[in-house]
Amino acid sequence: MLRELELLSPAGNKDIGIAAIDCGADAVYMAGPCFGAREAAGNQVADITATAAYAHRFGAKVYVTVNTILKDSELEPAGKLIREAYEAGADAIIVQDLGVLRLDLPPIHLFASTQCNIRTPEQARWLESLGFSRLILARELSLKQIKEIRDAVSCDLESFVHGALCVSYSGQCYMSCYLTDRSANRGGCIQACRSRYDVEDAFGNTLLKNRAVLSLKDLNLSDRIPDLVEAGITSFKIEGRLKNASYVKNTVRLYRDAIDAFLGSDGGKDCRKASFGKLYGGFKPSPEATFTRGFTHYFIDGTRDRWSSMDTAKGVGEYIGDVRRILRSDNSVLRFELAGKIPVSNGDGLCFTSRDGQICGMRADVAEGNIISVKPVRGLVPGTAVYRNLNVSFERELAGNMPRRLIEVRVQFGQAEVTAAAENGRRAAVKLEEGQPAAQNRDLAERNIRSQIGKITEPYVFTVTDVHSGALPFLPASALNGIRRELARRLAEVDIAVGNKKEREGGGVVHGPGPQQRVRLNCANRLSREIYSSVGVEACDAFELSRDVTGEYSELMRTKYCLRNELGLCPRQKRGEKATPLYLVNNGRRFRVSFDCSRCENVITAARQE
Repeated sequence: MLRELELLSPAGNKDIGIAAIDCGADAVYMAGPCFGAREAAGNQVADITATAAYAHRFGAKVYVTVNTILKDSELEPAGKLIREAYEAGADAIIVQDLGVLRLDLPPIHLFASTQCNIRTPEQARWLESLGFSRLILARELSLKQIKEIRDAVSCDLESFVHGALCVSYSGQCYMSCYLTDRSANRGGCIQACRSRYDVEDAFGNTLLKNRAVLSLKDLNLSDRIPDLVEAGITSFKIEGRLKNASYVKNTVRLYRDAIDAFLGSDGGKDCRKASFGKLYGGFKPSPEATFTRGFTHYFIDGTRDRWSSMDTAKGVGEYIGDVRRILRSDNSVLRFELAGKIPVSNGDGLCFTSRDGQICGMRADVAEGNIISVKPVRGLVPGTAVYRNLNVSFERELAGNMPRRLIEVRVQFGQAEVTAAAENGRRAAVKLEEGQPAAQNRDLAERNIRSQIGKITEPYVFTVTDVHSGALPFLPASALNGIRRELARRLAEVDIAVGNKKEREGGGVVHGPGPQQRVRLNCANRLSREIYSSVGVEACDAFELSRDVTGEYSELMRTKYCLRNELGLCPRQKRGEKATPLYLVNNGRRFRVSFDCSRCENVITAARQE
């Protein structure tokens, strides 16, 4: 049996979801009106209905995020939302709070969110035994760790392949809640990891000043699809429910091309894509041309590199060249020459990092080859690296040159009827009227049949594969076009099950999650506590309920990213040194960064615990 490979796209709203499907996504994930872990990316149930109806034309799927932790008072509303999403056509629900498992739910697939912090085979086996049909793995895993989990479970495995990286293990960051009472686990993250900090050592010496030291570059594994498939991943997830349509279109097309290239290779002969339709024409993707903080493979190879985007947490875009010389600088205009051959257009958004570490933006008012005129801006000097964070030509290309996603249909023109078989398994037929006059020239009639029926009526592209050998009726082009359009209408009416209905079955004996990593269990309701208690795990209250920063679980963030490594201060690189704490300072707030070297992890706590 062929393995299905799924390209999974974010959909901040219905229009972006439909655009993602048009660019080749096999599935999209989106929130309903609440409980979606992104407060700014909610949608009405009617939007889920419309997105699912469009996606299902191509056999694509819609997953709804109900992935915040839930208080007792929210259990009933969450269950109601899941049922509404099911009735709207959603194919699965993405869940963080295990209490959801004990609600009265419709028969729909449940996926364990990356917020469940799935990092070990033991935890993966336990979640599968609870009835999850898919596990969304932690972003920090190497190929080796993914393979170990693959060998431990039989359910689907999903992995992030592109987009923003949370520096903390997902589901285990409490800094936002500590600072503002806005919880990352409840959709209100203030992104403290993107803020700027001074870095001090234990003696008060300042090692770095005003840098985004916790901000990571963006993930990009578009060149690692074969490795991920070999490790056992079947769903490739793009981050970005808060990203705009341009970013989603560009990134989906990038990965559609990468996955299709793999499917067309020897390594992909045992796999198929998870939906139907082929892309025709359209823009060529360019990942640097939409939002990016720079790219990283992160920990996929089990090795470390420089992962931080500490110069800026913002998207600076693509590097286009250094300033060669300043030609004019006064109160009305700044005119400079760029070294490089990347063309700049009028209206492009440009930026650079000033000497004090600030990102300075400017608009290319007039671009004449390498000579750019902008409004006056301080800090631009010869040798400054210039980036483009808005490419107006590419934006026009994304808007005006979308690919056409078409489902291939094979047509047989018989003596009494015309039958159509689509690649998605749908079939339709149109009977020919009796008593039609015979065509005088059979060869010409057959050519007309093939040319007029063998056209596009979206979302179908028709090909006449067989015309019966007997006499053919004389049918004008209008009649043949009518037959094609009627076949398309009937194909679209055929009802097929896309896959949201499935009885949820546990795995029999429920085993515990195995040895726990040093994590806090995000239990905020009685049902989630009951699940942990049933396997002998004592569940403490979620941080959001207690905001406890004095006890055993006082850490605010645990990261695979190591600040000492990033600064070239890792004791493994310099023998004899001890990994003494460092401190982050921002606007009077101090945080202690300690180092769990046995696990090669950072631990960030409030400095008042000293």
